[in-house]
Amino acid sequence: MRFFSNTVIALAVLAPLMASAQQMAEGDSMLVATDDGYSAPVPSGNALAFTLGLGPQVKPSYFGSDDYVIGPTGSFSSGYLRWGGREFGSFEPQEAPLGFDFSPSFRIISPRAAADNPELTGLTDIELALELGAGVSFTQSNWSVFGDLRYGVVGHEATVGEMGLDLILRPTDDLTLRGGPRALYGDDTFSSTYFGVTPAEAAASGFNAYQSGAGILSAGVEITAQYDLGGQWGLDGTLRWDRLTGDAADSPLVLQGSADQFSASLVATRRFSFEF
Repeated sequence: MRFFSNTVIALAVLAPLMASAQQMAEGDSMLVATDDGYSAPVPSGNALAFTLGLGPQVKPSYFGSDDYVIGPTGSFSSGYLRWGGREFGSFEPQEAPLGFDFSPSFRIISPRAAADNPELTGLTDIELALELGAGVSFTQSNWSVFGDLRYGVVGHEATVGEMGLDLILRPTDDLTLRGGPRALYGDDTFSSTYFGVTPAEAAASGFNAYQSGAGILSAGVEITAQYDLGGQWGLDGTLRWDRLTGDAADSPLVLQGSADQFSASLVATRRFSFEF
């Protein structure tokens, strides 16, 4: 089941990249020569530009697990919109707009099943979840702060919020380094779904019944390196550490696993732009 769901995620992210293969093979007519290589010209009419990515990721098998799995992951950045003479975001992915910016936010949480994790026998399986929402950020040349709010539209019906602060370094024209603290908030529904144990589950498993409430469920640090490969392609590498806190840290699932959660990913990105 986990392999199937991961494959679906991978295909969903990969499909747009495959669709552009013919255009790339014939030569990207949207690229123009510059002193720094090739880049897409800024459109004069209405336009939309975004970045998609796909690559491998290693992460805990589930929230609180001390076992790790490798699977596909993806990324999406809306980047730029020009509509009716007004511009939002930056057409060049390496140039984040200064000041306030609004953007979509989403997260996919892998399913949790006792078939893949024998220590969870007796607990109800949790389906793959999709969270959708929006975020606001404020960026200056060397730092950025953001806040995202999402709601589970598939897999759970809960509200989560994520906050973070990044310091930004640019050692070279092609390399951008970002890093800083992160915190994740989850409401009662989210917390009880992933960290709670109902009386019925306790009777069928070796865990004690546990009711997990809302609050800051994790805090940690994320570091990302973004490298421009030239043209429309890039490479993003991310390392992240989270420490489960509050009611999440006291969950029986975490006590038998680990409150320290590490993840790493390497994603190839492709920039797409359309005029309309």
